[in-house]
Amino acid sequence: MDRTRLETIIGISFQNPDLLEQAFVHRSYLNENPGFRLPHNERLEFLGDAVLELVITEILYERFPEKPEGELTSLRAALVNANMLAAVGQEIGLNEFLLLSRGEAKDTGRARQYILANTFEALVGAIYLDQGYSAAHGFVTRVLVPRLAQVLDEKLYRDPKSLFQEAAQERVGITPSYEVLRESGPDHDKKFVVGVCLGRELVSEGEGPSKQAAEVEAARRAILARGWG
Repeated sequence: MDRTRLETIIGISFQNPDLLEQAFVHRSYLNENPGFRLPHNERLEFLGDAVLELVITEILYERFPEKPEGELTSLRAALVNANMLAAVGQEIGLNEFLLLSRGEAKDTGRARQYILANTFEALVGAIYLDQGYSAAHGFVTRVLVPRLAQVLDEKLYRDPKSLFQEAAQERVGITPSYEVLRESGPDHDKKFVVGVCLGRELVSEGEGPSKQAAEVEAARRAILARGWG
């Protein structure tokens, strides 16, 4: 890993470079490299998720004093969901620094997007441990908060499942139903594929690390497929 280049990209020089590298170590990499000197990034991801949520909550609270709690919650969810974090991670070039197994490295689909999103959270956790809350706040403000304009313009704060249900009931008089089509992966890294149907018609499929996430993705794709956005 070219740590110097990575530090340049994120605009932060780490006191403990191992923390930075650990943020990019996926569990699969250790399965193929059991002697690697650093652990995987899941604990950092756990920490970073909480720090990220607090930063975004604080920013939204200050920026929108007129909005009630429910709207702030929806805005926050739109900014910190896996699709958004993966898109931002891709945009700033985190993909090339991931430490993955050979199999995971070949996968560039939805699974890679979730790995990238989790790595973004782990990076926030590493920044928090190494540099403190202020640095984590600054990083998130710099790379993620600019997406708030997109969230507002494209109404991404609206839950796709609710949007699709409202549109389906209004346009065709049917309430969508969801069904798990496939499950794969070990318990610690499950992948679900869920289909959303209108009556007996399968409209679209969505993949995610949980049934709920897969349902949201299926609904999002169904909205696009039907042109109901």
